[in-house]
Amino acid sequence: MALEVSTNDAAALTDTDLDELASMEDAFSAGQLSKAKEDWVLITTARFGDSLHGYSFSTLERIGGTPCVLIGLLSVKRSSKRDQVLRGLMNEAYHRALMAFPDEDVVVGSRFVNADAVVAFKDLDDLTPAPGSRAVGEERAWGRRLAKRFGIDAKYDANSFISTSGAQDGFMDFEALKPDKLDADVVKLFSAVPATKGGAMVVYGWTMAEDLVKLGKR
Repeated sequence: MALEVSTNDAAALTDTDLDELASMEDAFSAGQLSKAKEDWVLITTARFGDSLHGYSFSTLERIGGTPCVLIGLLSVKRSSKRDQVLRGLMNEAYHRALMAFPDEDVVVGSRFVNADAVVAFKDLDDLTPAPGSRAVGEERAWGRRLAKRFGIDAKYDANSFISTSGAQDGFMDFEALKPDKLDADVVKLFSAVPATKGGAMVVYGWTMAEDLVKLGKR
């Protein structure tokens, strides 16, 4: 059965739709999903037949004139097809970006609580923060811009890219099928995130215009 991915206006979600999202029994509560409906413009769902396997809330906008894909909340069902579902959700995000920002380089950013979900950004360039690399001024500035956009700048540290509290109203909720295969350096990087206390790390990368043409193809 083929994976079907579709995107609609988040504002059009009904209570029944929100109940279906909440029924996936993932990291997000019904209250968080209702808030995401208000905070983000687009809702993307991934299904096999009638079965919901993943969703994301996102928006396409410009920050200081720079095109951005902001993923406010994403969740993938813990099934054997989780990798395919994550790819489907990200490919749809790139397609939307290509339609909105043709011939432009685009920033893609979100919040993360573990190393597992970083695979979602595997196709991006200059992923920041990165193991063994100290972010420079402009890279830290982008972290601050994104933290402000996500509403977590009050307790955000520009050097670590971590917000220590209240940062989990949305993030990339994904668990690797084979956690033993994760990059040890990335796992170490995320060991500093106080995930059990509501912390999260802001991570972003770039897709160049020529790469977006490939990533955004359907």
